[in-house]
Amino acid sequence: MTLHKSISSILLMPLMSVLLLISGCQPAGDLGSRDNPVRLYFTPSVDADTIASNSREFIRFLEQETGDYYVTGIPTSYIAVVEAFGSGRADIGAMNSFGYLMAHERYGATAHLKMIRHGVEYYQGQIVVRADSDIHTLQDLQGKRFAFTDPASTSGYFFPLKMLRDAGIRLGNETFAMKHDGVITMVYQGQVDAGSTYYSAPAADGTIRDARQRVLTQFPDVEQRVRILAITEKIPNDPFVFRKDLPVDIRDRFIAAVKKFLSTEEGRDIFRNIYSVEGLVDATDADYDPLREMIRAIELDTNRLLL
Repeated sequence: MTLHKSISSILLMPLMSVLLLISGCQPAGDLGSRDNPVRLYFTPSVDADTIASNSREFIRFLEQETGDYYVTGIPTSYIAVVEAFGSGRADIGAMNSFGYLMAHERYGATAHLKMIRHGVEYYQGQIVVRADSDIHTLQDLQGKRFAFTDPASTSGYFFPLKMLRDAGIRLGNETFAMKHDGVITMVYQGQVDAGSTYYSAPAADGTIRDARQRVLTQFPDVEQRVRILAITEKIPNDPFVFRKDLPVDIRDRFIAAVKKFLSTEEGRDIFRNIYSVEGLVDATDADYDPLREMIRAIELDTNRLLL
């Protein structure tokens, strides 16, 4: 199955949130004006309230620096962000890597910035189990209950799925928790036997920086109760994506402003809270070619993703 066929099938998913977003009259006025603000979408990989509360200061900064007005959107799924580009409702998106491939192939959106986490331009996926589980190898997952993140999550679905398929594993019941912290919670509470989320290596002092860190407030003992079983290959970090016909001057003003914001401690703190991001580097579409090759190798039956 080609990447084109895989992407096209996934995008047939019924998305009520997208229908809500694309309803109503089209805005009037020049893009960036008060009546027609630039629309910035965030992939909902963490709790929407966390993104919304932390992005307010970022939006104020953008408007002061660029002179453009902005409004944010946080749909309920990764695919809804992709479809927002197709409906003309998204001008810029902070997307996951696989979502970008879909937005680029179907709608011509382009990546110009790539996020830096913990000093590196990549991240990974992980498979986690309860610490007291008798699951110690991938083979032990045969027939087990498993929670993936989102059907379009690179680290929480595609890369772990490839790892499982390469090992010849057939899972039992499969579910999608839709968010990385949701997967950790399900494993912690024993609702599933294992799950997959994003992975980042621990800090120099041993502090965890993978998805378990997201639930430390709720479950202070999560590091002792949930352990990592396996880690995937490297994944290029998430990009900022721009619709294909976005005016260049708006794009360039945004890029300059977000780089300036992340040069401040306040800006870094806010982006750490949203996506565990501490910086940005310039990016091109070619940076995501290795991911395209991996998606082709999976030969995923996308019919199973239709909700």
